[in-house]
Amino acid sequence: MHFVFNWWAWAIFALILIILEIVAPAFVLLGFGIGAGVLSMLLLVLGPSFTGASIPLLLVIFAASSLIAWIGLRQMFKLPTGQVKNFDSDINE
Repeated sequence: MHFVFNWWAWAIFALILIILEIVAPAFVLLGFGIGAGVLSMLLLVLGPSFTGASIPLLLVIFAASSLIAWIGLRQMFKLPTGQVKNFDSDINE
């Protein structure tokens, strides 16, 4: 489990999650991908010693950054208030 503290492992994980979001757009994996990317940058800049070699702390940082990214994405891409999508015609008609 020593690879958990390598920045490149988290960068690969972030890249895989972002590619999966492109392949299957569910708008969930992008937040996790951004969270993994943030953790990768933290490990690259600060080194693995900033977590004190604690896997649970590493996972808490990943979960918190993913949640913040997901909330930010929801705010950025939400529908403006008061607008409802109406469909007047069907493509199969």
